[in-house]
Amino acid sequence: MLLQAGIENAGFEAQCLVEYIFGVDRVHLIANGNEEADVGKVNKLFELVRRRINREPLQYILGQWSFMGFDFKVGTGVLIPRDDTEVVVNLCLDFLSGRQSKKVADLCSGSGAIGIAIQKITNSNVTAVELDNTAFGYLEQNIKLNNSSVTAVKGDILSCYDRFSDNEFDLIVSNPPYIISDEIQSLQAEVQKEPVMALDGGADGFDFYRAIIANWSKKLKPGGALAFELGENQADTVKTLMSANGFDDFKISLDFGGVQRAIIGTLHRDNI
Repeated sequence: MLLQAGIENAGFEAQCLVEYIFGVDRVHLIANGNEEADVGKVNKLFELVRRRINREPLQYILGQWSFMGFDFKVGTGVLIPRDDTEVVVNLCLDFLSGRQSKKVADLCSGSGAIGIAIQKITNSNVTAVELDNTAFGYLEQNIKLNNSSVTAVKGDILSCYDRFSDNEFDLIVSNPPYIISDEIQSLQAEVQKEPVMALDGGADGFDFYRAIIANWSKKLKPGGALAFELGENQADTVKTLMSANGFDDFKISLDFGGVQRAIIGTLHRDNI
């Protein structure tokens, strides 16, 4: 059914749904595949398959997804953690590995995937900022789920920067909305089920990069770093914006598809 509906990775997704409904893994399925399945569970399985064929994201159907070895609750109203985002987290891990002080802000935090992964791996002091009520609820759930010390702050990153001190953070990281407004309706159907608020980066896709660089850079200590996830073909523009605000020593990383997916730069105020 998934194949006929044109679902990519139909075999993998079918496996995920079967494991979810029947509570068995692949090994159990191979060893006990001849057992008769509970009819109620079969009906439930096909109900979920129909939801998937209607392009509801698999992650929302399962209600949970793994990112960098940690589990995150997800559902309608929060951006789904993606493997490509590991690229920006790894840039952050490399930066923090050389520092004694590890105070981090995760802006537009959503489910908390970036901030929680960084906190758990580096034992850093992380503040996660999120505006949307639904996403903030998932952020709080995921902090508890992962027994994390991340501090969740409800706020609009476009205006709440004044609640933080200048020179407060060693690292600021964000996976901001970066899709060009007019391109959202051309995205794949599954992505369009995700919150527009987490996708829409304005007329040219750079609204949030400009705002964060302009308003949050002073919240970094000298020698602190700013890291972003990037959309396709955005690396050069974001690097230029950061350079004009005193950043240098850039590193840009590719995702699994060869796209320049993340950037980090170090703040040296004497460069401004």
